[in-house]
Amino acid sequence: MEDMSPVLLVHGGAGAWPAGLRETASRGIRAALEAGWRRLNDGSSAVDAVEAAVASMEDDETFNAGRGSCLTRDGRVQMDALIMDGATLGAGAVACVERLRNPVRAARKIMEGSPHVLFAGVDAERLAEKLALELCDNEELVTPRRRRELSDTVGAVALDAAGALAAATSTGGMTGKEPGRVGDSPLVGCGGYADNEAGTASTTGWGEPIMKLVLAKWAVDRLRNGAEPMNAAGAAVAYLKDRLGATGGIILLDRSGRHGVAFSTAGMPWGLRTAATELVQEL
Repeated sequence: MEDMSPVLLVHGGAGAWPAGLRETASRGIRAALEAGWRRLNDGSSAVDAVEAAVASMEDDETFNAGRGSCLTRDGRVQMDALIMDGATLGAGAVACVERLRNPVRAARKIMEGSPHVLFAGVDAERLAEKLALELCDNEELVTPRRRRELSDTVGAVALDAAGALAAATSTGGMTGKEPGRVGDSPLVGCGGYADNEAGTASTTGWGEPIMKLVLAKWAVDRLRNGAEPMNAAGAAVAYLKDRLGATGGIILLDRSGRHGVAFSTAGMPWGLRTAATELVQEL
């Protein structure tokens, strides 16, 4: 196969972004692009790139993923994450984890070290520890600033030089959610999807409607049928609103590396990196 020109596309979540966080969100998007692009630029895989980009945002308390995630009704951090390899359709995910600094790295470990896809709660943490990830105290993930009106997800999609696609999505869920609630982010086809034969997507927004529509797979199937990525992204957001009255956002790449971005909330920070371009959408 002829070498492709790598592409990385990331988002920091669709939602109502307070003015005080907009500049830091843009910085965080740039940092995520840099982390993921380093992997693509050195010849690493799309999976490596989306893992690095999402882990960067999990480490940045600006975003609702990893440290700085929103809190459950009883004051805990519970996180979900998914990673998917478009070359093999391999996927790994965690849900309701409380002691992992980087849930996306645990998802990668599950994808590559387990015959299963999704693990939840304490058992997911035990498996992650068995697969050589260090656990932390939940209190280390709680930040003093409580976010009331912030986005609910971060994500990345990538195309590497070998033509392989990947997606990763990570979230702290909804502010004040019931403990044990799981949204769309760790579910294949809902929070993210990747298939080398069609495209790759990461979604953000109110999880329950996105789950009901299997929105990431719905959008990738539009790419499979020949839709332009921008049109497919806009159609997905419109479908979410028209069918269930919900808001959200999505990022897409087709197998040629063309990108699509759409959201129906007040804002969604996102950024694109190629060999020729770096674009960060300001809030």
